[in-house]
Amino acid sequence: MESVEHLHNGRSIKIGVGSINVLNICPSSRNLALRNELNYRGRKKYWVRLLSKLTKTYWRSYINLIRQDSYTGVENIIEIKNLTKKYKNFTAVDDVSLDVKEGEIFAFLGPNGAGKTTTIKMLTTLAQPTSGSIKINGFDPTHQKEQARASFGIVFQDPSLDDELTAYENLDMHAMLYKVKKKDRKERIEQMLKFVELWDRKKDLAKHFSGGMKRRLEIARGFLHHPKILFLDEPTIGLDPQTRNHIWEYLKKMNKEEGTTVFLTTHYMEEAEKVSDKIAIIDHGKIVAQGTAQELKLQTKSNTLEEAFLVLTGKELREERPGAIEAIRKRSRMWRRR
Repeated sequence: MESVEHLHNGRSIKIGVGSINVLNICPSSRNLALRNELNYRGRKKYWVRLLSKLTKTYWRSYINLIRQDSYTGVENIIEIKNLTKKYKNFTAVDDVSLDVKEGEIFAFLGPNGAGKTTTIKMLTTLAQPTSGSIKINGFDPTHQKEQARASFGIVFQDPSLDDELTAYENLDMHAMLYKVKKKDRKERIEQMLKFVELWDRKKDLAKHFSGGMKRRLEIARGFLHHPKILFLDEPTIGLDPQTRNHIWEYLKKMNKEEGTTVFLTTHYMEEAEKVSDKIAIIDHGKIVAQGTAQELKLQTKSNTLEEAFLVLTGKELREERPGAIEAIRKRSRMWRRR
Protein backbone atom coordinates (compact mmCIF):
# COMPACT_ATOMS: atom_id res chain seq x y z
CA MET A 1 0.00 0.00 0.00
CA GLU A 2 1.39 3.38 -0.97
CA SER A 3 1.13 6.45 1.25
CA VAL A 4 -0.37 9.89 1.10
CA GLU A 5 2.00 12.77 1.79
CA HIS A 6 0.74 16.25 2.53
CA LEU A 7 1.92 19.37 4.26
CA HIS A 8 0.07 20.20 7.46
CA ASN A 9 1.07 23.30 9.43
CA GLY A 10 4.44 23.26 7.70
CA ARG A 11 5.11 19.54 8.39
CA SER A 12 5.00 16.62 5.98
CA ILE A 13 2.64 13.83 7.06
CA LYS A 14 2.36 10.42 5.38
CA ILE A 15 -0.66 8.19 5.82
CA GLY A 16 -1.03 4.84 4.12
CA VAL A 17 -4.25 4.85 2.11
CA GLY A 18 -3.40 3.18 -1.17
CA SER A 19 -2.19 5.31 -4.07
CA ILE A 20 -4.11 8.48 -3.27
CA ASN A 21 -1.93 11.48 -4.00
CA VAL A 22 -2.90 14.71 -2.23
CA LEU A 23 -1.41 17.76 -3.88
CA ASN A 24 -0.84 21.29 -2.72
CA ILE A 25 -2.50 21.27 0.65
CA CYS A 26 -1.69 24.63 2.16
CA PRO A 27 -2.90 26.82 5.01
CA SER A 28 -5.10 29.76 4.15
CA SER A 29 -5.81 32.66 6.51
CA ARG A 30 -8.45 30.67 8.41
CA ASN A 31 -8.52 27.01 7.37
CA LEU A 32 -6.42 24.52 5.48
CA ALA A 33 -7.60 24.70 1.87
CA LEU A 34 -7.12 22.16 -0.86
CA ARG A 35 -5.69 23.94 -3.91
CA ASN A 36 -6.35 20.83 -6.01
CA GLU A 37 -8.85 18.03 -5.60
CA LEU A 38 -7.65 14.57 -4.58
CA ASN A 39 -5.73 13.29 -7.59
CA TYR A 40 -6.53 9.65 -8.13
CA ARG A 41 -4.22 7.43 -10.18
CA GLY A 42 -5.47 4.25 -11.79
CA ARG A 43 -8.73 3.02 -13.03
CA LYS A 44 -12.06 3.95 -11.52
CA LYS A 45 -12.88 0.37 -10.52
CA TYR A 46 -9.60 0.09 -8.64
CA TRP A 47 -10.45 3.13 -6.56
CA VAL A 48 -13.96 1.90 -5.83
CA ARG A 49 -12.55 -1.36 -4.50
CA LEU A 50 -9.82 0.43 -2.50
CA LEU A 51 -12.06 3.03 -0.92
CA SER A 52 -14.63 0.41 0.02
CA LYS A 53 -12.00 -1.13 2.27
CA LEU A 54 -11.65 2.09 4.22
CA THR A 55 -14.28 2.48 6.88
CA LYS A 56 -16.35 5.62 6.87
CA THR A 57 -15.01 6.54 10.29
CA TYR A 58 -11.39 6.30 9.14
CA TRP A 59 -12.01 8.30 5.97
CA ARG A 60 -13.86 11.10 7.80
CA SER A 61 -11.11 11.24 10.39
CA TYR A 62 -8.50 11.58 7.67
CA ILE A 63 -10.32 14.38 5.88
CA ASN A 64 -10.85 16.18 9.20
CA LEU A 65 -7.15 15.82 9.95
CA ILE A 66 -6.01 17.60 6.81
CA ARG A 67 -8.68 20.28 7.04
CA GLN A 68 -8.48 21.20 10.72
CA ASP A 69 -6.32 24.24 11.20
CA SER A 70 -5.98 23.61 14.92
CA TYR A 71 -4.53 20.10 14.73
CA THR A 72 -0.98 19.79 16.01
CA GLY A 73 -0.76 16.49 17.87
CA VAL A 74 1.30 18.05 20.67
CA GLU A 75 1.47 16.45 24.13
CA ASN A 76 2.03 19.77 25.92
CA ILE A 77 -0.84 21.96 24.79
CA ILE A 78 0.74 24.99 26.51
CA GLU A 79 4.51 25.55 26.49
CA ILE A 80 6.08 28.62 28.07
CA LYS A 81 9.84 29.15 28.01
CA ASN A 82 11.71 32.04 29.68
CA LEU A 83 8.68 34.33 29.37
CA THR A 84 9.30 37.92 30.47
CA LYS A 85 7.13 41.04 30.42
CA LYS A 86 8.51 44.45 31.38
CA TYR A 87 6.76 47.81 31.72
CA LYS A 88 9.57 50.39 31.64
CA ASN A 89 11.51 49.68 34.87
CA PHE A 90 8.96 47.20 36.28
CA THR A 91 9.16 43.47 35.50
CA ALA A 92 5.68 41.96 35.81
CA VAL A 93 6.66 38.48 34.62
CA ASP A 94 10.25 37.34 35.08
CA ASP A 95 11.69 34.37 33.13
CA VAL A 96 8.69 32.07 33.59
CA SER A 97 8.82 28.54 32.16
CA LEU A 98 6.12 25.87 32.48
CA ASP A 99 4.29 23.17 30.50
CA VAL A 100 0.65 22.11 30.60
CA LYS A 101 -0.34 18.70 29.24
CA GLU A 102 -3.42 18.28 27.09
CA GLY A 103 -6.51 17.49 29.18
CA GLU A 104 -5.05 18.78 32.46
CA ILE A 105 -6.73 21.12 34.92
CA PHE A 106 -3.85 23.47 35.73
CA ALA A 107 -4.04 25.98 38.59
CA PHE A 108 -1.87 29.10 38.32
CA LEU A 109 -1.75 30.62 41.80
CA GLY A 110 -0.17 33.70 43.35
CA PRO A 111 -0.82 36.74 45.57
CA ASN A 112 -2.27 39.98 44.21
CA GLY A 113 0.10 41.59 41.71
CA ALA A 114 2.21 38.44 41.35
CA GLY A 115 1.93 38.33 37.53
CA LYS A 116 -0.97 35.90 36.99
CA THR A 117 -3.22 38.13 34.89
CA THR A 118 -0.28 39.53 32.88
CA THR A 119 0.76 35.96 32.03
CA ILE A 120 -2.76 35.07 30.91
CA LYS A 121 -2.89 38.21 28.76
CA MET A 122 0.26 37.09 26.96
CA LEU A 123 -1.07 33.55 26.52
CA THR A 124 -4.32 34.87 25.03
CA THR A 125 -2.75 37.40 22.59
CA LEU A 126 -3.82 40.44 24.65
CA ALA A 127 -0.26 41.46 25.56
CA GLN A 128 3.07 41.16 23.76
CA PRO A 129 5.94 39.46 25.64
CA THR A 130 9.18 41.36 26.11
CA SER A 131 11.10 38.12 25.60
CA GLY A 132 10.69 34.37 25.75
CA SER A 133 8.45 32.01 23.79
CA ILE A 134 4.88 30.66 24.03
CA LYS A 135 3.14 27.78 22.25
CA ILE A 136 -0.64 27.44 22.49
CA ASN A 137 -1.79 24.19 20.88
CA GLY A 138 1.40 24.32 18.83
CA PHE A 139 0.89 27.93 17.71
CA ASP A 140 2.86 31.04 18.63
CA PRO A 141 0.27 33.61 19.83
CA THR A 142 2.60 36.51 19.00
CA HIS A 143 2.75 35.57 15.29
CA GLN A 144 -0.15 33.13 14.77
CA LYS A 145 -2.88 34.99 16.60
CA GLU A 146 -5.85 33.66 14.61
CA GLN A 147 -4.85 30.02 15.02
CA ALA A 148 -4.08 30.49 18.72
CA ARG A 149 -7.38 32.29 19.38
CA ALA A 150 -9.31 29.53 17.63
CA SER A 151 -7.74 27.08 20.09
CA PHE A 152 -9.00 28.61 23.34
CA GLY A 153 -11.97 30.09 25.15
CA ILE A 154 -11.67 32.54 28.03
CA VAL A 155 -13.68 33.66 31.04
CA PHE A 156 -12.36 37.02 32.19
CA GLN A 157 -12.06 38.18 35.77
CA ASP A 158 -14.34 41.15 34.99
CA PRO A 159 -17.87 40.59 33.59
CA SER A 160 -17.88 40.57 29.78
CA LEU A 161 -21.47 39.78 28.77
CA ASP A 162 -23.65 42.22 26.83
CA ASP A 163 -26.36 42.99 29.39
CA GLU A 164 -28.75 44.24 26.71
CA LEU A 165 -28.79 40.88 24.94
CA THR A 166 -30.58 37.73 26.02
CA ALA A 167 -28.68 34.63 27.14
CA TYR A 168 -29.30 33.04 23.73
CA GLU A 169 -28.24 36.18 21.85
CA ASN A 170 -24.99 36.44 23.81
CA LEU A 171 -24.05 32.90 22.76
CA ASP A 172 -25.29 33.40 19.21
CA MET A 173 -23.09 36.47 18.77
CA HIS A 174 -20.08 34.58 20.14
CA ALA A 175 -20.77 31.67 17.78
CA MET A 176 -20.81 34.01 14.79
CA LEU A 177 -17.55 35.67 15.86
CA TYR A 178 -15.87 32.27 16.16
CA LYS A 179 -17.39 31.09 12.86
CA VAL A 180 -19.33 28.17 14.30
CA LYS A 181 -21.15 26.69 11.30
CA LYS A 182 -24.71 27.94 11.01
CA LYS A 183 -26.13 24.41 10.77
CA ASP A 184 -24.41 23.49 14.07
CA ARG A 185 -24.95 26.78 15.92
CA LYS A 186 -28.48 26.28 17.21
CA GLU A 187 -27.80 22.77 18.49
CA ARG A 188 -24.54 23.81 20.20
CA ILE A 189 -26.14 26.83 21.91
CA GLU A 190 -28.99 24.67 23.20
CA GLN A 191 -26.49 22.06 24.40
CA MET A 192 -24.41 24.58 26.35
CA LEU A 193 -27.37 26.45 27.88
CA LYS A 194 -28.80 23.15 29.08
CA PHE A 195 -25.36 22.16 30.36
CA VAL A 196 -25.23 25.21 32.67
CA GLU A 197 -28.97 24.94 33.44
CA LEU A 198 -29.96 28.20 31.75
CA TRP A 199 -32.04 26.87 28.84
CA ASP A 200 -35.28 27.94 30.53
CA ARG A 201 -33.89 31.50 30.81
CA LYS A 202 -32.61 31.73 27.23
CA LYS A 203 -34.95 34.62 26.33
CA ASP A 204 -34.15 36.69 29.44
CA LEU A 205 -31.82 39.67 29.24
CA ALA A 206 -28.43 39.09 30.86
CA LYS A 207 -28.85 42.22 32.99
CA HIS A 208 -31.59 40.44 34.94
CA PHE A 209 -29.30 37.53 35.86
CA SER A 210 -27.62 37.08 39.24
CA GLY A 211 -23.82 37.08 39.46
CA GLY A 212 -23.75 33.28 39.53
CA MET A 213 -26.02 32.97 36.49
CA LYS A 214 -23.87 35.42 34.54
CA ARG A 215 -20.77 33.40 35.40
CA ARG A 216 -22.45 30.20 34.22
CA LEU A 217 -23.42 31.92 30.98
CA GLU A 218 -19.83 33.12 30.47
CA ILE A 219 -18.58 29.56 30.97
CA ALA A 220 -21.12 28.27 28.44
CA ARG A 221 -19.89 30.93 26.02
CA GLY A 222 -16.26 29.96 26.62
CA PHE A 223 -16.96 26.32 25.71
CA LEU A 224 -19.24 27.12 22.76
CA HIS A 225 -16.72 26.75 19.90
CA HIS A 226 -15.17 23.50 21.20
CA PRO A 227 -11.90 25.08 22.39
CA LYS A 228 -8.88 22.92 23.18
CA ILE A 229 -8.10 25.18 26.16
CA LEU A 230 -10.27 27.23 28.50
CA PHE A 231 -8.63 30.07 30.43
CA LEU A 232 -10.39 31.05 33.65
CA ASP A 233 -9.25 34.18 35.47
CA GLU A 234 -10.82 34.13 38.95
CA PRO A 235 -13.97 32.35 37.68
CA THR A 236 -15.70 32.03 41.07
CA ILE A 237 -14.78 35.34 42.71
CA GLY A 238 -17.66 36.85 44.70
CA LEU A 239 -19.91 33.79 44.33
CA ASP A 240 -21.57 31.87 47.14
CA PRO A 241 -20.30 28.34 47.96
CA GLN A 242 -23.28 26.62 46.29
CA THR A 243 -22.74 28.45 42.99
CA ARG A 244 -18.97 27.89 43.14
CA ASN A 245 -19.54 24.19 43.65
CA HIS A 246 -21.93 23.99 40.68
CA ILE A 247 -19.48 25.85 38.43
CA TRP A 248 -16.65 23.44 39.25
CA GLU A 249 -18.96 20.50 38.58
CA TYR A 250 -19.70 21.93 35.12
CA LEU A 251 -16.00 22.51 34.42
CA LYS A 252 -14.86 19.05 35.56
CA LYS A 253 -17.62 17.42 33.52
CA MET A 254 -16.65 19.33 30.37
CA ASN A 255 -12.97 18.59 31.01
CA LYS A 256 -13.82 14.89 31.16
CA GLU A 257 -16.33 14.73 28.29
CA GLU A 258 -14.57 16.96 25.74
CA GLY A 259 -10.97 16.66 26.96
CA THR A 260 -10.70 20.44 27.31
CA THR A 261 -7.57 21.66 29.07
CA VAL A 262 -8.43 24.14 31.86
CA PHE A 263 -5.93 26.85 32.90
CA LEU A 264 -7.25 28.73 35.92
CA THR A 265 -6.33 31.33 38.49
CA THR A 266 -8.05 31.52 41.86
CA HIS A 267 -7.53 32.78 45.40
CA TYR A 268 -9.58 29.90 46.80
CA MET A 269 -6.89 27.39 47.77
CA GLU A 270 -9.36 24.65 48.62
CA GLU A 271 -10.77 24.88 45.07
CA ALA A 272 -7.33 24.58 43.51
CA GLU A 273 -6.46 21.62 45.73
CA LYS A 274 -9.74 19.87 44.96
CA VAL A 275 -9.97 20.27 41.17
CA SER A 276 -6.46 20.72 39.75
CA ASP A 277 -4.11 18.06 38.41
CA LYS A 278 -1.07 20.32 38.64
CA ILE A 279 -0.29 23.68 40.26
CA ALA A 280 2.25 26.44 39.67
CA ILE A 281 2.75 29.27 42.18
CA ILE A 282 4.05 32.64 40.98
CA ASP A 283 5.30 35.47 43.19
CA HIS A 284 6.94 38.75 42.19
CA GLY A 285 6.81 37.58 38.58
CA LYS A 286 8.76 34.34 39.20
CA ILE A 287 7.62 30.73 39.51
CA VAL A 288 8.47 29.68 43.07
CA ALA A 289 7.03 26.13 42.97
CA GLN A 290 5.36 23.62 40.64
CA GLY A 291 3.79 20.21 41.19
CA THR A 292 0.65 18.51 42.45
CA ALA A 293 -1.04 19.77 45.60
CA GLN A 294 0.38 16.80 47.50
CA GLU A 295 3.91 17.49 46.24
CA LEU A 296 3.72 21.15 47.29
CA LYS A 297 2.47 20.17 50.76
CA LEU A 298 5.32 17.68 51.17
CA GLN A 299 7.86 20.20 49.88
CA THR A 300 6.80 22.79 52.48
CA LYS A 301 5.87 20.31 55.25
CA SER A 302 2.34 21.69 55.31
CA ASN A 303 -1.03 20.11 56.01
CA THR A 304 -3.00 22.12 53.45
CA LEU A 305 -2.33 23.86 50.15
CA GLU A 306 -3.13 27.20 51.79
CA GLU A 307 -0.39 26.63 54.37
CA ALA A 308 2.04 25.66 51.60
CA PHE A 309 1.08 28.78 49.65
CA LEU A 310 1.83 31.02 52.64
CA VAL A 311 5.18 29.32 53.25
CA LEU A 312 6.17 29.92 49.62
CA THR A 313 4.86 33.48 49.22
CA GLY A 314 4.92 34.94 52.76
CA LYS A 315 2.18 36.37 54.94
CA GLU A 316 2.51 40.09 54.24
CA LEU A 317 -0.50 41.81 52.70
CA ARG A 318 -0.34 42.65 48.98
CA GLU A 319 -1.95 45.62 47.30
CA GLU A 320 -4.76 44.57 45.01
CA ARG A 321 -4.56 46.07 41.53
CA PRO A 322 -7.79 47.36 39.99
CA GLY A 323 -9.46 45.31 37.28
CA ALA A 324 -10.22 46.65 33.82
CA ILE A 325 -13.66 48.04 34.75
CA GLU A 326 -12.35 49.75 37.89
CA ALA A 327 -9.48 51.27 35.88
CA ILE A 328 -11.99 52.75 33.40
CA ARG A 329 -14.05 54.19 36.27
CA LYS A 330 -10.92 55.73 37.79
CA ARG A 331 -10.01 57.44 34.50
CA SER A 332 -13.59 58.65 34.14
CA ARG A 333 -13.49 60.27 37.61
CA MET A 334 -10.20 61.98 36.72
CA TRP A 335 -11.67 63.46 33.55
CA ARG A 336 -14.77 64.72 35.38
CA ARG A 337 -12.58 66.69 37.78
CA ARG A 338 -11.01 68.66 34.93
